[in-house]
Order: sequence, then structure tokens, then C-alpha cells
Amino acid sequence: MASKGKTLFEKIWEQHIVVPETKETPALIYIDLHLIHEVTTPQAFTLLRENNLKIRAPKKILATMDHSTPTVPIQSLKDLDIVAEKGPAQQIRDMIQNCKDFGIELYDFDSDRRGIVHVIGPELGATQPGRTMVCGDSHTSTHGAFGALAFGIGTTEVAHVLATQCLLQRKPKTLAVNLNGRLNKGVSAKDIILKVIGEIGVDGGTGHVIEYRGDTVSSLSLEQRMTICNMSIEAGAKAGMFAPDDSTIEYLKDRPFSPKGKDWEKSIAQWSELKSDDNAVFDKELNIDVHLLEPMITFGTNPGMVMPINGEVPDHEGNVSFKQALNYMQVESGKPLLDHPIDVVFIGSCTNSRLSDLQDAATILKGRKVSESTRTLIVPGSQNVKKEAELLGLDKIFRNSGAEWRESGCSMCLGMNGDTVGKGQLAVSTSNRNFEGRQGVGSRTILASPKTAAASAITGTVQDPRQYEVR
Repeated sequence: MASKGKTLFEKIWEQHIVVPETKETPALIYIDLHLIHEVTTPQAFTLLRENNLKIRAPKKILATMDHSTPTVPIQSLKDLDIVAEKGPAQQIRDMIQNCKDFGIELYDFDSDRRGIVHVIGPELGATQPGRTMVCGDSHTSTHGAFGALAFGIGTTEVAHVLATQCLLQRKPKTLAVNLNGRLNKGVSAKDIILKVIGEIGVDGGTGHVIEYRGDTVSSLSLEQRMTICNMSIEAGAKAGMFAPDDSTIEYLKDRPFSPKGKDWEKSIAQWSELKSDDNAVFDKELNIDVHLLEPMITFGTNPGMVMPINGEVPDHEGNVSFKQALNYMQVESGKPLLDHPIDVVFIGSCTNSRLSDLQDAATILKGRKVSESTRTLIVPGSQNVKKEAELLGLDKIFRNSGAEWRESGCSMCLGMNGDTVGKGQLAVSTSNRNFEGRQGVGSRTILASPKTAAASAITGTVQDPRQYEVR
């Protein structure tokens, strides 16, 4: 009998086992890169101080500030008291002091490398195939787009990795999502992952690592793959992954932290082996016909409550929690959301704030005005993305349309420092979560792609981007 092949995940997992898993204890896994930011680290650093522990590998930490940072210009820390809320301002100050005390390089307000941690990791070339990566943030799964095993961890685990560069973990199961066909006009990677979550539900991937495969993959850019992996967590998955290919190598070439010279050639050879064997067996599989997809939007209070933009809100069929979600969103079963009035549009977050996302939005907004009744906030994912966008003149397109153009940060995704959706207001957002009050107390959120968000900003109503896109 032929031996069973290994999946991409299994190969990386086995390469990083320090102590094997038993019935009594999880495996001890080595972590190649630890991403940290200001929100989930204060308690971890406190634990280190209380136990008189040092950082195990400072050079294997990528530190930045993103969640609590204001998206208006900051000249000095003194400005924080003016533009930032008290709690977030203190988190930023603590991050600066902690990194200084423990000898960790920090990309702070003075750094042109600062940005959302899941944006700067790839653009710096720190995210690489075959690596294990963790962060005190659930959307660490983003980095799986490069063939890395990346997932979010809790505060205590953050302290554990800081002190040991290892982590206790039970081995997850595997789920293959087979994507076939090409994206149609107006349809994006965000629509793919919303469709996946709609198919399997917000707990369909629980306990699994998802590998995205199929003939669609070769046509997806690394930024599109990042969007898909980013929201894998919203299906309950531990992580999402794509096998590295020629596009991955092209993206990473000459990045600041990418291998150089002979190390680059050696890395390419190693990365080419990182793919699931033909006879690998997954615990579950799902097939998605990408060419049948339309732009997708959410209608409820979790990312699994999703429908095509021209669809109708489903019937709650006696499901109490479903009915409560519709009541919160102030939408009715059997009614469309197309042309439904909105108050806010947000284009940004670790899901959709990269250059290609901004280009998608700019293509829709160029030469047009956003509705005067709809606040439109556009926040780049990093200072580098902001610079590149401005070199292309995208900032002028946004400003001329009437949209706000900001500094990088997490911003309205989680409702920080005044970047919030007001109580009772409805937003079309390119972020990743539409929970009750996610973008502000009493706020309501429709998740969508940058194209759909930009189209909706023009009329101040939920709109199909295909009417504005020329291909």
C-alpha cells in the first residue's frame, strides 16, 4: 500500500516540532517570527518582568504600532493627548518603553516602515514561505498567503514566545478549499472569501488549517491571496495557506528582509518543495466555482451572514438569534440591500488596505464625487502603501471625490480614536468583522470589497460596482 502524502501544512508543522505531541501534552513548536503590536503586549511584558525573564530572540521579533495609532498626522508623542483617546495613547507609550527596555527594534511614529503589522510583514519580506509566524492578533492568518503557517495567539502565549521562541500547540486538522475559474468583472478576492465563509459558516473551519488550491490560484496576486487568508479566521479556521509559486517569489524578490545572493537561490529551492503532495489527504474539502461569483455583501452580524449584492435578505425561519441579527441591522427578510441608504464607507484594515485595494477603489472613484451624506474614510495599511499611493496620484483621486485620506493604521476597523461609525449608523466596510458595535457603539456594518465600498460611496447607498467598472 502506497504511503499517504503530506499536505503543505503538515510539512511545515513537522519541520518545526521541538517536542512531539502526546495524549497528555501538546507539541512544542518553534516559532520563526513573532509579530507584536501595542494592544496585546503590555500584559506579556509585565509577565516577563514579574518572572525576571529576558527576550529569547529579539531579532526574530517584528514590532510596530497599528491598532491604537491615530490616522491623523502625529509630529510627536505630545500630540497623542490631543488626537488619541486616553487608553490607546497609554498603550502606545507603553509599547515604546517596553521595546526600549527589552532591546526590541520598534517601527514607531518616526519610522517609514510603520503600518498594520499584517501589511508590513509581507512588504518588508519578513513573511516568507515555510515559516511559522504568530502574533497577538487573530488575523495573523494573513501571512499564510506566502506559504507560511501563521496564526493568532493569546496574551499569555505572547509572553511564552517572547521568553522561549516556542509555543505549545495541538496539531490542527486540514481543510482544502478548491477554487476554480477566473474572477469576473467587479468581483474580487474579498468576494471569494465571503462566499467561502457563507458556505461553511463561521465555525466550519474550527480546528482546521485551510489550504486554498485550484486553477484560480495562479491568477490571484499575493495581495488577493492575503485578503483570502486574512478572513480564514472568520470561518473559525486556525490558519489559511496558499502554496508558494512563481508569483510568491517575484513578490519577495529584493524586499528588505528577503534572503540575498546565494541565500536567495537556496531559499527558492527550498520554497519550491513547499506544496501538498498529489496523494495528500485532507480531512475536509470544499469546491468553489469562482467564475459564478457576484460581488458579495453581508446582511447580518457575523461574516457568515452573506449574500450576492443583487440578492434578498434570507428568511430567519424561526431562528431567534438570526432574527435578532436582522433586527439589529434594521433589515427585513425577503428585501434587497441594493440601493439601501448608508451613512459611512470605510476602505482600509488588514484585509483591504494594500496598494491594489486602493487602486480598485480609485478606479471606481476617479472623476466622480462621493455622496455628501456619506462620510468616506480611506486609510492605507502602511506608511509605505501611503507613499506608493501618493506617487500614483491616488490620494488626489480620493480627495477630489470628497473622501478623507489618512495616515496608516487599523482605524475604523475596530473604531479607534474618533474613526468610528456613529450609533445607529450603517457602514459599508472593507474590514473583516461586522459584529454588533464593532466599528463604534451601536454601529451597523456591511462587509464588502473595496470596489463595492467605493461604488456605494458615490450614491450613499449599497451599490453594485460593476456599473462603474470598465474592463
